[in-house]
This record gives sequence, C-alpha cells and structure tokens, in this order.
Amino acid sequence: MISGRDISFSLWLDFIERDYLKNEFQKLLDEGVVTGATSNPSIFANAIINSPAYKEQLKSLEGKSPKEKYEALAIEDIKTTAKMLRPLYNENRDGYVSIEVDPSLSNNSKETIKEAKRLFKAIGEPNVMIKIPATEAGYEAMSELMADGISVNATLVFSPKQARKSFSAMTRGIAKGESDGSCRVEGVISVFVSRFDRLLDSELESCGITPHKTGIYNSAKIYNMVERNAIPNIRTLFASTSIKDDSLLEDYYVTELTAPHSINTAPLNTIRAYLKTNSSRELLPIEDSIINGYFINLEDNGFNMEEIYKELLDDGLKAFEESFNSILEALK
Repeated sequence: MISGRDISFSLWLDFIERDYLKNEFQKLLDEGVVTGATSNPSIFANAIINSPAYKEQLKSLEGKSPKEKYEALAIEDIKTTAKMLRPLYNENRDGYVSIEVDPSLSNNSKETIKEAKRLFKAIGEPNVMIKIPATEAGYEAMSELMADGISVNATLVFSPKQARKSFSAMTRGIAKGESDGSCRVEGVISVFVSRFDRLLDSELESCGITPHKTGIYNSAKIYNMVERNAIPNIRTLFASTSIKDDSLLEDYYVTELTAPHSINTAPLNTIRAYLKTNSSRELLPIEDSIINGYFINLEDNGFNMEEIYKELLDDGLKAFEESFNSILEALK
C-alpha cells in the first residue's frame, strides 16, 4: 500500500460527517493520505438527515429557522475540519476544507458574495474555501472573494468555457488582492468527471465508441488549459470521481487522472481502493491533439458537446438545490 506522501498530486476527502471527524479523520491525516476535504449540499444532506451525531446540537437550536439550523450544524463541522487541517495549511501543504453557498443563489452574485463572506467570518478559520457554482453570477463572486483574501472552489465545472471564465475571475481577484496587500489565497477549479460517462456511455457504445473516456478527456483538456497558464495558486480539482458503472475499478477516476499540480477529491471508499493499487503513475497531461481528436469524433457521431455541457450544469445545479431543500425540509 502506498501512502499519501508517495503521491505527486493532492488527495482530498469528499466526505464530512461529525462522528467520522471525531473518530477517524485524524488517522487519515496522520498517515498522510489526504491533505484536504470537500463538502457539498448532497454530502451534508446525507450526514445531517441520517446521522444521530447532530441530534444534541439540534435540541439547542429549537426555534431557529431551518436555514439557521443548517448553517449552525455545517459551520461547526467545517470549523472542526479546518482546525484539524490547519497544521497542513501552516506548512503550505493544502489543508483546506470547503463549504458551499446556498445553491439557490447561483444566479445572484450580490447575495452569493454576501453569504460567502458571512459564512467565512462565522467559521473564522483561514483555511476554508468557499464553493461557488461556475455561473455568470458566480464568476463575479469568485473575483471579489479572492480579492478579499477568501479562497474559492469553483464548483460544477463541466465545460472548458466555464473553466476559462473561472480561471480569469480568479486571476483578477488574486491580482487585486495582491495589490491591496491581501493574505494568502488559493483557488481550485472543480471539474466534474463521472457524470459525463453516466449520461453518455450507453449512446457511445451504440456508436462503437469506447465508453468511460469522455469525463477523462474533458478533465484532461481543462487541466492542460490551467497548467498552460501557470498560476501556482490555481489548480484543477477532479470531482465526482466515484464510479457509476460496476464494471470499472472503484478508483478508476483517480488512477486515470493522476497529474502534478492537481487535486482529486473522492469518497472514502474510493480513496481506500486507490491506496491498495500501489499505483502512483502520472497519466496526465494528455496531448491536446489526442484530446481534440476524441471530441471531433464525438461531434462527427452527432454528439453536441455544448448541449451536453448545459444539460450537465443544469442537472448539477438542480441536484444541489434539491439536496439543500431536503436538508431544510428535514430541519423544519
């Protein structure tokens, strides 16, 4: 088994739940397996609704609105995680944990910025990344937050266009923050991977095209763009890396996307599977000509990538809103 210190990229845990934080997360850090953590509305919905670990705090929150209850629960978990990761942050070895703004604000830059700053202040730890969906309103928020010294995770990135706009917004924010004397700030561009294959694979196979590759090539294309622009404190993060097809190895989207100056965030079972493979080969970058050839072939077979990108983004925003609403409903 390899340890996290043998891996050339950063591995983050895509899972937060209170009992796990108290009982097992520190061991994962001590072993050098992960250097950060991510959350999203779906993760928190599953944790808060299904885990008994939140019952005691919920009793103290009687009379609060559902959103106030959710934020109190989430802020405590994020603060706990941030404190546990702080030694890594202090050593400049990642050490970030992310929390997402209310997904219903994805088209409202002013309210996104307001909520992001409020959450960041309430958590009170510097190693928190605020997750902002990569929408037109989101780009404006990313830029302002990073200018104010708040690190940002651009989430729900499917298309190279979203990635470019996120990257541009982040570089503007970093430049303004540096000119104003801001503190350390970093950005990650979270490219969602497996959802491409879940959507397209059956159609691809009917066209004689090898399945399970669209998410990989799309991620590789965005990674090349980010690296070509060479901003040290902006990295590609590969997200949605759990398999959706039982024919694949559980760590498929981790092993296929190993690359220097990148991050892969994965559920605990995926991380465990990866650590058993003894593989630390770097499979990225992939040459642009190979990537472009793959997508030309898709277009030639009737696949419209712009429509696919839009469908995946719309579905992703909807899924996160539904998860967030399910939390609020459960907390009424």
